[in-house]
Amino acid sequence: MLVSVIPIGNSRGIRLPKLVLDKLLVKDKMDMEVTEKGILLTPVNDLPRSHWAEAFYKMHKNKDDVLDDIPVSGDFEWEW
Repeated sequence: MLVSVIPIGNSRGIRLPKLVLDKLLVKDKMDMEVTEKGILLTPVNDLPRSHWAEAFYKMHKNKDDVLDDIPVSGDFEWEW
């Protein structure tokens, strides 16, 4: 598919057809990688917070989710 390079402000860009974007399920971001052969664009379809459950489980397993004791304000001198 031949596409035109168009001016966009001080930069230049290409327009991707809606059919291509829909087929690849592109929302609002794509990952761009520059290779020896050209530019590779990959859709970013990761949902926000999709891996939080696994991260919280790992934190709990490693006991990284335990807070240290908060010192009582009378136990130390404030420095201003």
